[in-house]
Amino acid sequence: MASERTGSTASTLDPVTMIADARRALFTMVGVLAAIWLIQLVNWMDDYDLGRRFGVIPQDVTRLPNVVTAPFLHWNWAHLEANSGPLFVFGFLAAYRGVKKFLGLTVLLALTSELTAWVFDPPNTVGAGASGVVFGYFGYVVLRGIIDRNLIDTLIGVVLGASYAYMVTSALPGVAPGISWAAHLGGLVGGLAGAWIFRNRAPRPAAAKTAEAVAGAGTPAPDSPNAALLKELDDLGL
Repeated sequence: MASERTGSTASTLDPVTMIADARRALFTMVGVLAAIWLIQLVNWMDDYDLGRRFGVIPQDVTRLPNVVTAPFLHWNWAHLEANSGPLFVFGFLAAYRGVKKFLGLTVLLALTSELTAWVFDPPNTVGAGASGVVFGYFGYVVLRGIIDRNLIDTLIGVVLGASYAYMVTSALPGVAPGISWAAHLGGLVGGLAGAWIFRNRAPRPAAAKTAEAVAGAGTPAPDSPNAALLKELDDLGL
């Protein structure tokens, strides 16, 4: 049992595994950004008609399906450039623990950020942009390590939270005029919820070992530090 426990712990810190995970996350985010920039090029060539057609108009029921398209559209190049850096950094950290989780998380964040904007933003406006999703990645990475009880992810979350805590102010009403605080708030809440929804459900090594010991009719594992004492008590009939 000791060798299995050591191997399981080591596998999470195995340099080869860590590099492979980082490579997948990197390629994923390069692909995401390439797609968004390509969409922006088409949008720009069409005089931003894509944004007007597929952005979110608050309280307009006919525009509800656009909650899944609005995060990929931007109103100008400066808007896209401002979102691209944080999107890449936070997205990379979010994708590092699994691309499938990352894709599910992205869908969740698009829904929570844009639906919140649809409810609370002023009517007769059109909303678009990836900032709500960026806030969601931020919340997810900050909380993920605590929920998964992963020391490395927790430290990353603490550093990220301390470095970018100032961003949270733009998720409050009236702080940043012209910016959808509702999309930011909805994305942030979605990210925090996503840390729980997409938590690591694999049993931890210590829990797995305890379960095996219980399954063995109460017989402690051979490498248990209490095995010798329990055997002596059993021989004495206690």
